[in-house]
Amino acid sequence: MKARPITIFSFLAPNLIGFMIFTLIPIGAALLLSFYAWDLFSPPRFVGADNYLFIIGFRLRENVEPLRGGLLIVMGVLFLVTVWSRKVSGLNHTVRWLLAMAGMACVAAGALQWYEPVNPRFWYYVYNTLFLMIGLPFSMIGSLVLASLLNQKYFGQNFFRLAFFLPSIVSSVGIYLLWKWIFQPDYGLINAALAQIGVFGPRWLESTTWVKPALVMMDFWGRVGGMNMLLYLAALQNINPELYEAADIDGANAWHRFWKITWPMVSPTTFFILVMGIIQGFQSGFDAAYVMTRGGPAGASTTLSYFIYENAFNFFYMGRAAAASWILFAIVLGCTWLNWKLSANRIHY
Repeated sequence: MKARPITIFSFLAPNLIGFMIFTLIPIGAALLLSFYAWDLFSPPRFVGADNYLFIIGFRLRENVEPLRGGLLIVMGVLFLVTVWSRKVSGLNHTVRWLLAMAGMACVAAGALQWYEPVNPRFWYYVYNTLFLMIGLPFSMIGSLVLASLLNQKYFGQNFFRLAFFLPSIVSSVGIYLLWKWIFQPDYGLINAALAQIGVFGPRWLESTTWVKPALVMMDFWGRVGGMNMLLYLAALQNINPELYEAADIDGANAWHRFWKITWPMVSPTTFFILVMGIIQGFQSGFDAAYVMTRGGPAGASTTLSYFIYENAFNFFYMGRAAAASWILFAIVLGCTWLNWKLSANRIHY
């Protein structure tokens, strides 16, 4: 029986209308607002690209280092030309991309000898956001190891699976309050444990030096278990046991079984977790900073998402916050595309 178009549309309409009202229209409004200055109390004023230029713009330095900047730019350009020349066309695809990134870094470092950012705090918050993502690869390794252990058959297997999945269903605010107590300098759990071995613990959340490592530690704890562990566990259970039996017959040891069978078979899951982890890393940081540090001390725990919140709801720079949102979108899109280009050839489907 052939379905009528109006019948098909009637089934799609609820989700389609919801998507347009709550997603598509706000995205378009944010893009339009990013070209205006608006404080919620006075009429919006068109400012063109000023919001973008204030956030990511650069201006000529007063004390220019022309020689050092020129040498770095020339070195970076030569590096890029060499990478894509025919002489090195036999290099691995990933290596060529990494070398190209190094060349672009040299060009950027040279340009920074001549120009300085209009808003250096924004780039400091970009650095904070990237720093808080340091624990991502280690948490992925931890999730894979944990999933491998939970994939074994032993008494209490289901209890341990539930215990390690609990952090993902507990309220994030409750977790942040718990960790805020753990990081308390005077009566917190970590400093109390350090005191037992004669070490005077730092003031974790009150120090510009230690606040980011503290948040990385907390993020690592949250990522090792939970959804990442569950995804790896599902991937491990989908591996055909006959592959391991054949490897045993051929005399493969544990490392060979992991590197030749387990790792390729879980590579799609690894790629998915990596891409989603990077996206979440750029978008996260607001709730932890809001509950635990309010972005401090001195902006040391302020991330891009918290920067957007501050501009919108603390300073009422709605246009600037909208521009920062689109800049964050561009960064996430660029990183996802780069991640895809670097990793796609290594995935075994």
